[in-house]
Amino acid sequence: MAMAGEGRGDYGAFMERFVLPPPPSQQLPLHGLTFAIKDIFDIAGRVTGFGNPDWARTHAPAAATSPVVLAALAAGATSLGTTIMDEMAYSINGENTHYGTPTNPCAPGRVPGGSSSGSAVAVAANLVDFSLGTDTGGSVRVPAAYCGIFGLRPSHGLVSAENVIPMAQMFDTVGWFSRDLSTLSRVTKVLLPLPDDIVKQPTQVTIPMDCFQILGSLNDRTYQIINASVAKRFDSQIIDNRNLGDFISDNVPSIGKFITDFSESELPSVPALSVISHVMRGLQRSQFKANHAEWVNTVKPNLGPGLRERILEAIASGDNESLEDFQAIRAEFKSALAALLKDHGILAIPTVPGPPPKVGMEAAPLENFRARAFSLLSIAGLSGFCQVSIPLGMRNGLPVSVSLVARHGADHFLLNVVEELYQTLIDEATKTWSS
Repeated sequence: MAMAGEGRGDYGAFMERFVLPPPPSQQLPLHGLTFAIKDIFDIAGRVTGFGNPDWARTHAPAAATSPVVLAALAAGATSLGTTIMDEMAYSINGENTHYGTPTNPCAPGRVPGGSSSGSAVAVAANLVDFSLGTDTGGSVRVPAAYCGIFGLRPSHGLVSAENVIPMAQMFDTVGWFSRDLSTLSRVTKVLLPLPDDIVKQPTQVTIPMDCFQILGSLNDRTYQIINASVAKRFDSQIIDNRNLGDFISDNVPSIGKFITDFSESELPSVPALSVISHVMRGLQRSQFKANHAEWVNTVKPNLGPGLRERILEAIASGDNESLEDFQAIRAEFKSALAALLKDHGILAIPTVPGPPPKVGMEAAPLENFRARAFSLLSIAGLSGFCQVSIPLGMRNGLPVSVSLVARHGADHFLLNVVEELYQTLIDEATKTWSS
């Protein structure tokens, strides 16, 4: 049994390798597929490590296996083991001091993205067909984007998070990665058994200029690519390029008291989305503290640099800003976004603000990048809507992605649209980048 970091032949993706076999039938929907499991899911009889050796040392083996893991096995998939993650799921970078940082297969020298780093790397490196991760603030979408693969963050609360270590239940979702759309679809039908949605054509596609021009990377030209693709595949009539920041300012009245704090920033930002991000991170901190303060204060775990400061800050934070205000903004934002997207509308945004940062990047530029990243990630995060990160290919040797978001519960519709649009996106990206 290989332990973490033993031989980097697996790109450092695996925490522990072992086989969990499916039932012996070839008629099952995931028959023949292999998968990996983030070290946050319980597997009966094994210690769930939560990315930190002190956590593993102070916790007993799990009594029961996560229902999601059981569902994947029951559908015919074979698990090949557990994967490395960021400590306590508190980072989107993918660097782990204790077990090593998994190597990003499509951009070595760049971070793989976290906190589901090993799960994304295992898929990107072709070690498994799909993998399970969790996404609270962006922990499936970010590593998917950085590793050039598909990543789905389902609608909040639709996939069981039972026997998964909580980070912040208000936002925790179980999601999955794959290299191709057909596998993503197969896995989604099994793990998210919603009624089938036959609609493939969106009524409206909002492609907000501010999200792409201010928060995204102008260099990758995804704004042009997505606009051209939607016009070509569906119809230019359904495209809406309004600024999302203005829409939020007009439709989420409770952000008013916070907006001035974020309007004076020298950094490129969309102030309304900075508030949305601030609210999500504030609520997340408060739940993380409720879940884990006692353990951190008692055990005083050895935490990696950068992360230690953020975790200790979360644990020390008082609820000095009104959580009631945050809850009000969350409710208003959810209903505003639902009104924008209606039943079959789509929102297109950059998944992340640009290519993956270099391993060991300095704190200041990384903080600026994180701030823009969370402005984008908090859209689905705070609303609880579903989002899929779509790889567009490599530009200048680095992965580029784009994301589509749909209303809560429209997960199958979202995947239908991705299936309709994907080849056009790839063709447009190839054309745009070669011109």
